Amino acid sequence: MTALVSEKKRLYAFGGHEKFVFRQSWLKKGFDLASAEPTIFTRNDALVRLGVGKNMVRSIRYWCLALGLLEDHSNGPKGGLQPTALGERLLSDGGWDPYLEDTATLWLLHWQLVWGKRHSLVWHYVFTTFLDREFPRQRLAEFVGRQLDHEGILTTPQMIEREIDVCLRTYVPAQMGQSLNFEDSLNCPLAELGLIRSVPEERLFSFVIGPKSLLSAEVFGYALFLYLKPIAERQRAVAVDDLLYKAGSPGQAFKLDENSVVAYLETLENLTNGQIGLQETAGIRQLYLHDWRSDRIMEQALELLHAYYG
Repeated sequence: MTALVSEKKRLYAFGGHEKFVFRQSWLKKGFDLASAEPTIFTRNDALVRLGVGKNMVRSIRYWCLALGLLEDHSNGPKGGLQPTALGERLLSDGGWDPYLEDTATLWLLHWQLVWGKRHSLVWHYVFTTFLDREFPRQRLAEFVGRQLDHEGILTTPQMIEREIDVCLRTYVPAQMGQSLNFEDSLNCPLAELGLIRSVPEERLFSFVIGPKSLLSAEVFGYALFLYLKPIAERQRAVAVDDLLYKAGSPGQAFKLDENSVVAYLETLENLTNGQIGLQETAGIRQLYLHDWRSDRIMEQALELLHAYYG
């Protein structure tokens, strides 16, 4: 069941995943069917066409939206769900990586999930505003509850628990020996990223902070450009610490250390032909944006991905 909660006239969706993490084949299957038939998820034959149960149909729809691969045009002239620019390039036949075979794609999807707040606000809180490195589930639930209260978003403790449960299962592999039903024993592809470790005997979880060898500079750059888009409209320099520690930053989202972030920025200086560059002033390292057009940032972000996949 999906719950829509309004905050300052914005709607946030909770529960649309139906308590399922996404599977390896779901995104391509849902994307292809919605591309051909935008209203497929409301049709009676959706269960047969997708080959899953009713709750999973809703879950596939949720994950395609939460990962920014489809967008809802139900109230617009096009109607139904439509492919996004990223979804089209990534998952269409002949696209960059329609079957999620490249680990860099999983990092890209992780960023999409953490960045796109409307359907995955709890993921955003967990990865970019919660700063504890090691934590029990209850402490995380209390933190998310305080964040939602602060934003004026009314939910219930049960809803928060469900969101956190699915969020953790998105990244933590099922433990061998646990008594699980078949669906809960299937890991989400993002579990391969190793971002969260479970310590079952202590009932703790911990973020894995440091270098991420299979996170490409181009995917980091895509995330960086999206993060910088609202900032670049008012300033041309950003402290490296902000890219590492601020809420919503790539450093937080990918759980990187300072050396890793600096290394990515140095690589991107070459990849962008000096459009961004590192400088140190009065002992503060800053990223400078040269000849920067904020209206082209999304286009430039996709160009970086094309350079990687192309």
